[in-house]
Amino acid sequence: MTTAASALPRAQSLAFRLAMAMGFILVLVVLASMVAATRFGQAASDEAFDRLLRGAALQIAERISVSEGEAQVDLPVSAFELLSLVATDRVFYRVIGPDGKTMTGYGDLPPPDEEAPNSFYNTRFKGVDVRAFKLTRQLAERTISGEVVILVAQTTRERTALANSIALRAVLIIAAAGILFLLLALLVLRVALRPLARVERAILEREANDLSPIAIPAPKEIAVLVSAINRFMGRLDRRIEAMQNFVADAAHQIRTPITALRAQAQLALEEKEPARLERLHRRLYARSVGLGRLADQLLSQALVSHRADTAEKERIDLRRVAIEAERALHAATDRTVALDLPDGPVWVEGDPVSLREAVKNLLNNAAKYGAPPVTLRVAHCGSRHAAITVHDHGDGLPEELAARIGERFTANGIGPDSAGLGLSIVASVARMHDARLTRGTCADGFSIGLEMAAA
Repeated sequence: MTTAASALPRAQSLAFRLAMAMGFILVLVVLASMVAATRFGQAASDEAFDRLLRGAALQIAERISVSEGEAQVDLPVSAFELLSLVATDRVFYRVIGPDGKTMTGYGDLPPPDEEAPNSFYNTRFKGVDVRAFKLTRQLAERTISGEVVILVAQTTRERTALANSIALRAVLIIAAAGILFLLLALLVLRVALRPLARVERAILEREANDLSPIAIPAPKEIAVLVSAINRFMGRLDRRIEAMQNFVADAAHQIRTPITALRAQAQLALEEKEPARLERLHRRLYARSVGLGRLADQLLSQALVSHRADTAEKERIDLRRVAIEAERALHAATDRTVALDLPDGPVWVEGDPVSLREAVKNLLNNAAKYGAPPVTLRVAHCGSRHAAITVHDHGDGLPEELAARIGERFTANGIGPDSAGLGLSIVASVARMHDARLTRGTCADGFSIGLEMAAA
């Protein structure tokens, strides 16, 4: 048989999820670093080799002179020695005179498209990619004037290799640092998750009936989880306690009236005299009515205890609660209660079912143990509170019972036809709604009710 726990899909651990997230971030960082390192390596390589091209062009420019009215160039050996530092690359040059004709070098080496006097540019020459530098020197002699353009180019094999080498080393360093960071992060993560293991051990080592709060030191983030578990166990403890109280109350209170009812039924079966048989029938009826009221109060108490943790509060009009409780009392007992309701609504936040049960019990107590007439009142108490009160013309509760109001089996209604749970139910509803159970004695009677925050 498959249990609910085994039917759930197996969840990945928190550590695994965090490790995967950090690994994904690390991959993104490495990829971004590769792009950045590639661009940085290319820029660094270009800067280094461009200095060689500029130096060679400047040396050639220094050897340009004017002789017999013509521009002449004496190519320096040092310029080509400078470029020969890169052994595997080929070098091309071209010197263009003021008349636009090539003075020396490769006549088909293309100049840059723009007219800038000094600029680097990329082009293709003799089927290969080359990087070139254009240098312009101004001639201003009597016999000749104009610009001499010097073009020096070099293939890009060595500069590309240098750029790739720089990028590769940078990426390897970043990847190694990232892996080291990931390992250290996993170690720190393992240490940081130890409080969760302590919480797990604290729960597993408990007895099945131990629902006391977990009291272990934990970081702020895990303390929130521990607090949530404690609140859940508190609600569960209250539910179990309510269930146990209900079972104990039912076993304690129902056993005696059922035994008495069985004994009187046995006597009625054996009795032949009509007068005594009629008295036994009346007792049987009274016992059955009392047993029904006892069952109703026990079920009402169970209903209120259940809804205290499960029912969602809503915005309701206390006048509606009063009308429904009066109708329920009249339908069950054929008793009438006067209603004293304001013209406008009296809004509160609460559970209408629990409030109605509380008012029904107040009305039952007043109708049974108070003195008529009984009045059910709804009113505002200032601007922030509202009250629903039952008023009768009786003497009220004795002082010794008034001090224990709200406890089970302590009201003045305990007997064959009552469980003494009425005011206990009212007190439970009051706690559920953060309300105050009020009572008072005046010249014309006794009142008891609920005062709660207005919505």
